[in-house]
Amino acid sequence: MRPRCGSDMGLIVKTSSRAVIPLIGIFGAYIVMHGHLTPGGGFQGGATIAGAGILFLVAFGLDEMKKRYNKSLYSALEGIGGLAFLGVAMLGMSVAFFYNTLWHTWPFNGKPGTLLSAGFLPIMNLAVGLKVFTGLVSALTAIATYRRWKS
Repeated sequence: MRPRCGSDMGLIVKTSSRAVIPLIGIFGAYIVMHGHLTPGGGFQGGATIAGAGILFLVAFGLDEMKKRYNKSLYSALEGIGGLAFLGVAMLGMSVAFFYNTLWHTWPFNGKPGTLLSAGFLPIMNLAVGLKVFTGLVSALTAIATYRRWKS
């Protein structure tokens, strides 16, 4: 009989995971928020944040993950991320699809290098990051559940 995922993880792994998971989440959020100024963006940051969820799954096991994972919430958040991305893309339809109208308005005025210099891009990065994070965590939780069911 094979041990369940996470059931044989020791105290050191669980304790270090408790310390590292919030740091991974903060770093992923930083990548998402500064994606228009530095290398990175929504996909890279979302995948980084999903790494925190995957570390939780590996360190604490599927039973603990099922207690904290809400399939309906993650599904709704993934849909919100996709709809927000599409909605922002359609805001520029008066000129062209994905046209960054916010960049050309008064408070932003397209000044490169400033935090508000990208117009809609930070909003798009947030939407993509949310979609990637929830999608990856949901997919890997489903794979772990299926693997356990098949064993």
